[in-house]
Amino acid sequence: MNSETPSGAPRYPDYPKPPFPKQTQQLPGSFRLLEPAPDHGEESWRGAGRLEGMVALITGGDSGIGRAVAIAYAREGADVALSFLEEREDATDTARLVTDCGRRCLQLPGDIADPAHCRDIVKRVVDEFGRIDILVNNAAHQDTFDSLEEIPDEEWQRTFAVNIHAMFYLAKAAVPHMQPGASIINTASINADSPSPSLLAYATTKGAIQNYTGGLAQLLAEKGIRVNCVAPGPVWTPLIPASMSAEKTSQFGANYPMKRPAQPVELASAYVMLAEPMSSYVSGATIAVTGGKPLI
Repeated sequence: MNSETPSGAPRYPDYPKPPFPKQTQQLPGSFRLLEPAPDHGEESWRGAGRLEGMVALITGGDSGIGRAVAIAYAREGADVALSFLEEREDATDTARLVTDCGRRCLQLPGDIADPAHCRDIVKRVVDEFGRIDILVNNAAHQDTFDSLEEIPDEEWQRTFAVNIHAMFYLAKAAVPHMQPGASIINTASINADSPSPSLLAYATTKGAIQNYTGGLAQLLAEKGIRVNCVAPGPVWTPLIPASMSAEKTSQFGANYPMKRPAQPVELASAYVMLAEPMSSYVSGATIAVTGGKPLI
């Protein structure tokens, strides 16, 4: 929510701060069950044609950061393909917001932990739209554990399969369909620099994503394809109550300088900036959106 001065000038957003109601969800979670309701830019994002005529593939595009990016991209003029794990109302509603702005939307349910599915969704996007201009590798899996012994082998493997292996498969499939000026944007995390011990697998993959981004940016520079990542701090998404205790969820973000988590819409501007043609010399960068907490 954005408050306004009497003159109508926008003011600093007055977003909710902890404590939040104690709550849990089953993975992967739904934004419709979050309390308070998250802001993805449904009412606030105003486009300016910064991505006019482009085609974007967004993983984890049904909720959280991915939903906010999908809304912003569509309102900036891009057609959007949404990749997500399960067919649910979250994806249907996000697709509705994309088409409400006159943009085309392709829904791509399925598990990106499967390399064949990664290749298939890229093919479907190219078949539908003819090309890919922006690949947003945003989908993530996490769960919390208090000790090393508690982490199942399968949990470690799945976290890597979703969070980092899929980025390789998707980029490898997408790059042949990208022209100079195209962009790959990966979602890293403050955990890449300040790992939370209870999120050992997740934090390890986020460090890998940051390194992968820097290497891939150099590898693709001669093709004119830029590669960057966004490193969020705490963000109010369904992944939080779906992977943390009710007590931790109620205090989520309270230990950051702004004393609250980000709303998903507050991340969207970074993804738009990294995708737009005016950022043509930005590659290999990590954009921190961490509410005042510096990356180490």
